[in-house]
Amino acid sequence: MTNRFLLVDPEQNLDVVKALASAIRVSILKTLDIRGPMNVNEISAALDLPQSTVSSNLQVLEDVGLVATTSQKAKKGSQKICESRFREILIAFHEVRPEQAENDIEVSMPLGLYSRCEISSPCGLCSTDGVIGLLDVPNTFLEPERMRAGLLWFNSGYVEYQFPNNAKLKNLTPSEVEFSMELSSEVPGTSADWPSDIFLEVNGVHVATWTSPGDFGDKRGVYTPKWWKLSGSQYGKLKTWRINSKGTFVDGMKVSSTKIGDLDIDAHRSIRMRIGVRDDAAHPGGINIFGRGFGNYDQDIIMRLR
Repeated sequence: MTNRFLLVDPEQNLDVVKALASAIRVSILKTLDIRGPMNVNEISAALDLPQSTVSSNLQVLEDVGLVATTSQKAKKGSQKICESRFREILIAFHEVRPEQAENDIEVSMPLGLYSRCEISSPCGLCSTDGVIGLLDVPNTFLEPERMRAGLLWFNSGYVEYQFPNNAKLKNLTPSEVEFSMELSSEVPGTSADWPSDIFLEVNGVHVATWTSPGDFGDKRGVYTPKWWKLSGSQYGKLKTWRINSKGTFVDGMKVSSTKIGDLDIDAHRSIRMRIGVRDDAAHPGGINIFGRGFGNYDQDIIMRLR
C-alpha cells in the first residue's frame, strides 16, 4: 500500500505540514516505514510512549492521509493495524504562474533531442534502462540512442536544442519566452558545495548565467531509477528562465537586462536554446540536466511562449 512519495504544496496542504510539525508523529512515521504495519501497542512499546499518546497522534496522521488503518481480529475483539502511506514527503514551493491564455504555446523537448553539442569529459548519458554508449567519451553524445536520454552530464561545453517557433504559424508576436529544466553541477561523486556557472543562450544571444550551488546526492531523486548508483548525481533544482520586455528573470528574480526583443524571435522559424558551462567560467563546475525518469521533476525541457 505504501507509495513512493508525496509532493506537498504547503499553501494547499497546510494540514499535512502541521501534522508533520511534531517529533512524536515523525517518529511514528519513521517507525512504520522501517518496521512495516504495526498495531498501537507495538508502536507504543517501540517508542516507549503511552498508548493514549500514540493513539491521539495516529489519529492526526490518519486524518491528513499520511497513515492508513485497518481492523484485524485479535484474541479479544479487534485491533487497529497502522501503515505509513508514503516513504518520502516533499514540500515544494512553486512559483505562482500566470494562468495560461488561449494563445500561449508550450513545447516539451526530450532531453536527448539536442541538435548540436560540443562537450568535454567527464560526460555521459543515461536512459531509464541504463547507461547509453560509453561513459566519458564525448562522441557518445552523437549516438542515435541519445534520443532516449533522461539524464546527461558533462564538464564543459554545451548542448543546443532547436524548438519550433509555433508563434509564427499563428501569426503571433510573443511578449515572453520561458525555459524550464532541472539542473545541478557535476563533480565525480557528488558534493552539495560545488558551484558551477551555467549559462543560457537563445538564438545566439547570451541571456543569463545561473550559479548552481552543488551536485546533489544526499538521497535518491524522486524519479531516479533504482539501478542508478547512489554515489551518482540524484536530482537538481528546477530553474525557470523568463525573458520579456523588462529583462531576464530566473525564478522571478531579475538577473540581466537581456529583453525578448534582443532575441529576434519573429525573424526565425525556430528558437535555438543553448545551455552549458564555459571553459573560462569563474565556477567551471560542470552540469547535470535531468529529464523524464530522473531527478525530482518528471519533465522534459519545456519552452513556453506567451
